[in-house]
Amino acid sequence: MNAKQNWTFLCSWITLFIPLLAILPICNTQEHVGEDLDENIAFDVPGQQQPISFAPMDHSTGYIVYCPCMGRFGNQADQFLGSLAFAKGLNRTLVLPPWIVYPSHKLGDSDRAPFDDWFLLKPLEAYHNVIAMEKFMKDIAPRVWPPGQRIGFCYSFRDNQQCGMKDGNPFGPFWNHFHINFDDYREHSGLLWDTAQDRVSQGWNTRFPVSEYPVIALMGAPGAFPVHEEDRWLQKFVQWSANIEKKAKVFISSVLKNEPFVGIHLRNGIDFERACEHVKDPRTTSFFASPQCIKSGSNKKLTYEMCLPPKSEVLKKTKKIVKKVKAKRVFVATDNDPMIKELTEALKSLKVSVHRRDPSDETSDPVVELAILTMADHFIGNCVSSFTSFVTRYRAVNDKPTSFWAFKDEK
Repeated sequence: MNAKQNWTFLCSWITLFIPLLAILPICNTQEHVGEDLDENIAFDVPGQQQPISFAPMDHSTGYIVYCPCMGRFGNQADQFLGSLAFAKGLNRTLVLPPWIVYPSHKLGDSDRAPFDDWFLLKPLEAYHNVIAMEKFMKDIAPRVWPPGQRIGFCYSFRDNQQCGMKDGNPFGPFWNHFHINFDDYREHSGLLWDTAQDRVSQGWNTRFPVSEYPVIALMGAPGAFPVHEEDRWLQKFVQWSANIEKKAKVFISSVLKNEPFVGIHLRNGIDFERACEHVKDPRTTSFFASPQCIKSGSNKKLTYEMCLPPKSEVLKKTKKIVKKVKAKRVFVATDNDPMIKELTEALKSLKVSVHRRDPSDETSDPVVELAILTMADHFIGNCVSSFTSFVTRYRAVNDKPTSFWAFKDEK
């Protein structure tokens, strides 16, 4: 009788004396030894196999929940990286909030796009424990954070000894979307976000131990904007969902014909034009996402043209990069004027066509445009824009080149 027959015979006898449900997992392991061996079984020596543990992810070390309530996607994405590092430092599972969007047809209101609609969860798990907020609220919260035991955290109390967790938009709509009401509040004044430092993580864990506070629900993101330099590398774990990647690649294939292309981002709406006025003040050395160009301690200066480049700069630099990479197409992402006519004329002699997407879905279309920009042969972006900053980081961790308007390229 061979080993497999011996095992089958043994299982049949054991099941006579032990309840069926108790033995099924044991027998089942042997029955499927031949399936996915590299993933499920570690072989020490021939004829002896040791099953790898199939235990679910350990969430006993607590959770971090937060509202991504500052700004639009670019700002939220910056702060997400810091929040991921924060959760890692505390060894708490990060609950991934939906992205907050502000559709024009919902003035004064907001919508939410589940995190995994746009990005994969699996790559993030290679860095730290994460769970989508929708799944957390359905499967985990009823046990570890039930109604009646939900505490909100803010840096400092207001006059009524409470946090304004649900005051205004998007705060109220965000928590209400998950039917979350807060029963009590805690201040975390004096505690910093940089939990990579032992004294900081110890401060949080001492004041708010997991045994008493299984969930720390923060009023805002526990991450900086713009993202700190030391957290930028975490972008490598943020990867497009299959749906977003497919939409981007369909556009590249059907419209850009899979030919070499330059992606450009033009931030030239009236709101940004007004914001750039602040850069004219010589005391302004950093503004919004400008550290992506001008690192701390650099002798380079932030200029108004970096923030709001003139059309002549856009045409000149685009033509220069098109020649450099021998591109056949230019893709434009913008919040206002795509300059299609001007760019087409400037690139006519090079026989290069200029394209943009026809927006139909106000929620996901900007994200699809971001994905296309991350796939370009070369990208030119706005130094000050956090929308550009996301593309810059995504390309940097994938070794793809990026340039900026009115900024001398690094050699």
